Amino acid sequence: MSMLVKPKKLTIEANASCQLRCPTCPTTSEGYNPVVGSGHLKFRDFQDLLDANPQIEEVQLENRGEMFLNPELLSIIKYGFKKKALMACDSGANLNYIRPDVLEGLVKYQFRRLACSIDGATPETYRIYRVGGDFDRVIENIRAINHFKKVYRSKYPILTWQFIVFGHNEHEIRMAKKMAMDLDMRFALKMSWNSDYSPIRDEKLVMAETDLPAVTRERFMEVTGVDYMRSTCYSLWHSPRVNWDGKILGCCWNSWGEFGGNAFQDGYIPSINNEKINHAREVLLGKVKPSDSLPCVTCDLYLKMKDSNNYLTLSEIFHPLYPYRFLYHSARFIYRAFGIGRLRAWLRKIKWL
Repeated sequence: MSMLVKPKKLTIEANASCQLRCPTCPTTSEGYNPVVGSGHLKFRDFQDLLDANPQIEEVQLENRGEMFLNPELLSIIKYGFKKKALMACDSGANLNYIRPDVLEGLVKYQFRRLACSIDGATPETYRIYRVGGDFDRVIENIRAINHFKKVYRSKYPILTWQFIVFGHNEHEIRMAKKMAMDLDMRFALKMSWNSDYSPIRDEKLVMAETDLPAVTRERFMEVTGVDYMRSTCYSLWHSPRVNWDGKILGCCWNSWGEFGGNAFQDGYIPSINNEKINHAREVLLGKVKPSDSLPCVTCDLYLKMKDSNNYLTLSEIFHPLYPYRFLYHSARFIYRAFGIGRLRAWLRKIKWL
């Protein structure tokens, strides 16, 4: 008998379109898959969903598009605040266009966390990947948010400069870190999902800056024996992803199929516990064979599990420390931001550690 999944966190797409044309982005290269579409989350749907699910304590507005292009975003943020739900976007927004009232609303309604996708420290480098983007405008928007934080005497939203490392921008990592610190932002380096585009040139530099054992996801798998994206599948238990129109997509990787049900029409809890998604959970645990209609059947993450016979386990999905993962991320941020990693390497070199 499958367990009833009743998460306190809702992960939902705010907007499924984007104004940029980043070279390796699936939305740019493959277009808008009919399953996902190119619309935006309607305020009324969001309101009804929160009203019907008082257990929801956190809302992540993220998936395929730029959330700030949603014309009803301010109402959504305001209502989340009213319902005392922690609102955040940890996957990254490009911040090239934000209405002035939304800039203020992020602070006024205590939007908790916002990751800003800025892959460079100069306009010239930034626009190589963020095609159609304006580096200076992004920085202006960040400064505007900081201005309102002072006006409202608020620490929210906590801003993170998210930097995808490529060969063409690796030389600006330290400059970007300094700029992030000056803008009162956290700094997070992210490994590119496509290692063929703008390959890393100085592996030692990047590994030193990221504290990772590899600079590509393929090499990470070789070194650690663990798929860099393995935890993506955990979301089917912790917070199955909902499309802007209510379709159940399950995770951030899936854009080609749905798990049936609709969070707006059939109810959130019934939709994320329907027969098809429960079957997917059993498949990912290696307990049953998948049906052909399951989105997981063609997913490279599942196929790697199948080929290696290394399926998920409930103990890793529901690790005892999972609720305290923010402590790990906070410690890792401090470790990276203040150069403690390089200090420890030096102490090891002189045999003090």
